[in-house]
Amino acid sequence: MVLKRKPLPDVGELVVATVTRVFDYGAYVKLDEYRGYEAFLPWSEITTKHFKDIREVVRENQRIVARVIRIDRKKNPPSIDISSKRVRPDEQRSKVIEWKRAQKAHSILELIAQQTKKNIEEIYKEIGWKLEDKYKDILYGIEETVMRGPEAAIEAGVDKNLAEILYEIARKHIEIKKVSVKGILTLRSLEPDGIDKIKDVLKTMYDTAYHYSKKDLDKIEIYTVGAPRYRLELEGFDYKVLEKILAQVLNKANEIANKKHVEISFERI
Repeated sequence: MVLKRKPLPDVGELVVATVTRVFDYGAYVKLDEYRGYEAFLPWSEITTKHFKDIREVVRENQRIVARVIRIDRKKNPPSIDISSKRVRPDEQRSKVIEWKRAQKAHSILELIAQQTKKNIEEIYKEIGWKLEDKYKDILYGIEETVMRGPEAAIEAGVDKNLAEILYEIARKHIEIKKVSVKGILTLRSLEPDGIDKIKDVLKTMYDTAYHYSKKDLDKIEIYTVGAPRYRLELEGFDYKVLEKILAQVLNKANEIANKKHVEISFERI
């Protein structure tokens, strides 16, 4: 189960639901994101495909993505109708990805609840919703905390002690996939102090890269592969960000190399 901030979905919203009971006229489902509220899926809203028996297209314990088409809030509990046939394939895929991310975040928050002896509702209030406010997605906020440390959660308003607990638990269960951009840098100088000038160019590249936070750039490596060739590699978590950093590093390197009469070229690998 995962939790949503609001108690009920809105009309038109996509929801994840688990089928609990199937009848000839439709099926009842549990709304997995809304504390198990029940909704009804009419047989006419299941699919656009022809079927003879409703059990050909829906079964108990089946998890589905559906769109909310009606809510009667006057009833207690509220009466909710949903439609699975009004969900496009691309919407279904996106919702499933969102659901899986929410589940992963919920699992981390549950572990924090267990360690702190608090209930899950409290942990959502003290951590989850604050991360959502800051990062628009709870798991993204948790991933930021893994990458940057407790400070990322503290910036969202999470208590320092809870932020440290979040970091320690999340980094054991969240693996952030790193990406890299790399190439061969060639540096030549015919000046008497050419080696020192080449070192200045390399130092400039390091200094330029380290202006970026660990969130943007996890690592920069420059090492010789046989003079005058050097391997340059940037490692981080987003290709687009790395490409931007690479462009800045090379622009600054070219600027300094020209001033110091160092020949410079770069080839991607």
